[in-house]
Amino acid sequence: MGRTATVITLQRPDFQLEEERFARGARFVAGVDEAGRGPLAGPVVAAAVILDPDCIPDGLNDSKKLLAEDRERLFEVILSCATVAFASASAAEIDRFNIRGATLVAMRRALQALGQAPCHALVDGKDVPPAFAAKGTAVIEGDARCLSIAAASIVAKVVRDRMMTRACAVHPGYGFSRHMGYATAEHRAAITQLGPSPLHRMSFRPLRPDLLDAAE
Repeated sequence: MGRTATVITLQRPDFQLEEERFARGARFVAGVDEAGRGPLAGPVVAAAVILDPDCIPDGLNDSKKLLAEDRERLFEVILSCATVAFASASAAEIDRFNIRGATLVAMRRALQALGQAPCHALVDGKDVPPAFAAKGTAVIEGDARCLSIAAASIVAKVVRDRMMTRACAVHPGYGFSRHMGYATAEHRAAITQLGPSPLHRMSFRPLRPDLLDAAE
């Protein structure tokens, strides 16, 4: 008896959600995503992108599924043919508002910075930024489903990586350009040796002062 082959189709983002909003009268639809929710250091960066339906870059995908060189190439293409804005919330704001709140702050800033006000925003995740004038829709796993959100994920990731690479020169010893602030063994060892920098999120484990006090 022969074996039955199983074909697995990898999901790629498409333009369906945008087209649905166009059909309802929205002229400009923005995709919104962030980079940097999980690291121990550095800002969370959000991007908002309004794609031109007649000039959608080939190869757009969730930034996490792309090689660094492909993200860099697509970043330049997106900037050349789309309306783009990005913004950040600092480590201090993350400590003040928590990571969810700071992410929404950065997303709102990115949307407000767009040269063209969107009629609708498609936002990756479970939340739409408050105090956003236009309508918005939260899209779970949006960076894998929606081309505009995928484009925003690329912009946010490239911008944040470049920020952390620059931060490595300002705060040497932590290796920010290699791990981008994530909790690698190298990063944790550097924190133990050098202590936290101004870029570290003191509300995050293992940096929280109450946890440090309990460990002493």
